[in-house]
Amino acid sequence: MPEGSEIDQFQEIVWEYYRAHQRKNLPWRQNIDDINFGYRVLVSEMMLQQTQVNRVIDKFNQWMEVFPTISSLANASFDEVLSAWSGLGYNRRAKYLQESAILLLNEFDGHIPREVSKLVALPGIGQATAAAIVVYAFNLPLVFIETNIRAVFIHHFFRYTTQVSDAQLVPLIEQSMDRVNPREWYWALMDYGSFLKQSVGNISKNSMHYTKQSKFEGSARQLRGSVLKLLLVKESTLRDLQESTFFDERLETILATLESEKLIKKTGVKYIIYR
Repeated sequence: MPEGSEIDQFQEIVWEYYRAHQRKNLPWRQNIDDINFGYRVLVSEMMLQQTQVNRVIDKFNQWMEVFPTISSLANASFDEVLSAWSGLGYNRRAKYLQESAILLLNEFDGHIPREVSKLVALPGIGQATAAAIVVYAFNLPLVFIETNIRAVFIHHFFRYTTQVSDAQLVPLIEQSMDRVNPREWYWALMDYGSFLKQSVGNISKNSMHYTKQSKFEGSARQLRGSVLKLLLVKESTLRDLQESTFFDERLETILATLESEKLIKKTGVKYIIYR
């Protein structure tokens, strides 16, 4: 375990970078005193899962114009939700987000709970995402790990080590935590981690938890998105969809998966967005 002086030096490096280069353009960090700030945090954390920040910014702003509150999202049609989400990929997240809004409205009077145990009960929210929501929404000092944070700690404390486990990082994250303002400390870690990935390279490949994201072009994910975009415009038969997707041999399997996930449903011979 590093000595206190090493932790102090590390903290100063992170804070110094943040003071000079913090990302002030991220809309989900703004209006922290707004009554809907916790909801904004929830939306951003769901959108940022497996999606780059620069792709999320415009979508987040558009989303908040259409669904500014938990109530507005909970009471929207799924067509509206999916249409607003279109372009972000991993469309199950849109469904999870609306289902979460409905649960929050019915069980928590439209408020974001402060307890990780209650947040992980919401669809699509794991332990790390739940802890991140609590930290950012309520400025509470909890430990969580995501890609940028992982990169920072590996770079500074395990620079020449491979197969670094998250279990090795957790004590360091705990030890270096700013307990007065954990929200901004994590923002600083995130911004510094983003810088390191651009300037040093893919540090996370030294993590034992690292997995390379599969290519999007030509993938099943791309085909799923194409199907949903088509069905948002009009209900379609299998033949309609085949003609639109060049008779892709994966189409019927993907349709069955989308049905099982309740993103679409079949009425007679036509597929439509789930309602």
